Amino acid sequence: MKILLTGSTGYIGKRLLPVLIELGHEVVCCVRDVKRFNPPESLKESITVLKLDLLDEKSLESIPEDIDGAFYLVHSMSSSGDYESLEETSAINFRNALKRTKVNHVVYLSGIVNETELSKHLTSRKNVELELSKGEYNFTTLRAGIIIGSGSASFEIIRDLVEKLPVMVTPKWLHTKCQPIGISDVIAFLSKSLFNPKTFNQNFDIGGPDILSYKNMLLDFAKVRNLKRKIFVVPIMTPKLSSYWLYFVTSTSYKLATSLVHSMKIEVVCRDNRLNTILEVEPLNYKESLKRAFSKIENNEILSSWKDAYSSSGLNFNISEFIKVPSFGCFKDTRTRPIEDLNICINKIWSIGGKTGWYYGNLLWKARGFIDKLFGGVGLRRGRTHPSAINVGDAIDFWRVLYANKKEGRLLLFAEMKLPGEAWLEFKVVNDKLIQTATFRPLGLAGRLYWYAVFPFHGFIFNGMIKQITTEPKIKKANG
Repeated sequence: MKILLTGSTGYIGKRLLPVLIELGHEVVCCVRDVKRFNPPESLKESITVLKLDLLDEKSLESIPEDIDGAFYLVHSMSSSGDYESLEETSAINFRNALKRTKVNHVVYLSGIVNETELSKHLTSRKNVELELSKGEYNFTTLRAGIIIGSGSASFEIIRDLVEKLPVMVTPKWLHTKCQPIGISDVIAFLSKSLFNPKTFNQNFDIGGPDILSYKNMLLDFAKVRNLKRKIFVVPIMTPKLSSYWLYFVTSTSYKLATSLVHSMKIEVVCRDNRLNTILEVEPLNYKESLKRAFSKIENNEILSSWKDAYSSSGLNFNISEFIKVPSFGCFKDTRTRPIEDLNICINKIWSIGGKTGWYYGNLLWKARGFIDKLFGGVGLRRGRTHPSAINVGDAIDFWRVLYANKKEGRLLLFAEMKLPGEAWLEFKVVNDKLIQTATFRPLGLAGRLYWYAVFPFHGFIFNGMIKQITTEPKIKKANG
């Protein structure tokens, strides 16, 4: 069967893709920015890449007429303050575009919406479901709550809270009940629902066997990690204060934190588990889902991470718009240094950021990250998804990968920190030398003042960084 997969570069889409191919489907991967899509070589023979924007009706005309099924995995929760209307328009455009195809079944992953009063985020999901259900095809909605898996937003936020704070003073919404589900079970439900007549034109809640408060989720996480944690719930935290608390303690963006706080006041508990019987899926419990997630992390097998989505920074742009580094009206700091060992140098570049750090002046990098958080930026807490692999579109601390070619020896990063302008950082190997270039395009007088204010630190940080990257590590001689 020929399947249209929207959200192919997203957290769920990246994990669903290999499962669909394993089931023998031909997959048409819909992406807004082709440069961000980096599927494994083993999958490329079974996929077609289609560039389209759900807000651009003209681009949707490229959807093939002969598709049999489709997955709608697109959400815009933190990319814009007006995401409700954007999500509704996207759904309507998608529904209308499918009229020109022979699609038989569409599956949509939504959120659990069983309460009478819903958050803005959950209301938007429900409206999308309503619009998609008006199409001339069989339609199935799977409604999930908290998704637990390596790299998921929920998992990473819980992990940040538990591993960083021995004692937590928390908002009262930690008493709210939810029904978490493991990412592997979500993928199983999605893949098995497709073309199953028993799921046609219905909606189902999907969740694991445990119904827990957010407080219990944090405490159970601590038990799995063998950590002792104390949690005190206070009634005085307003939603805004709760959002700031979540934003500063975890790696989430402020926009996402705000949306999550409003959603976390709503119970997300399944009405029933009838889909388990229909599809013969027995979901893992919460602790088993956590253990599986950490197994993937320890083996560096994280297939996708929410941090690599644009929602982690709140920005909304195409990589192709920034991949050509400007020169006119820009300040540049260019340094060149001979490479002692090419392989070591390349591997150092491809391991930069995250737990590895920036090789020199890491305290200053951390200070810059902290300042960025104070001004509403992403800071350094996103880290990186894999310790040594880099793909276009990945997040590395407060940078976004625009170009990465290990054979060519070139890595280009774009700054997502709060700046009075735009910044690029490039590493390029040329004739056994490393050229390291920091480019800053200032915005008005504030941008120029910023460049001159930080310029004294560049000689210290950038010179030390290129020296460490190009220098072969000294091997200590054993005594005796």
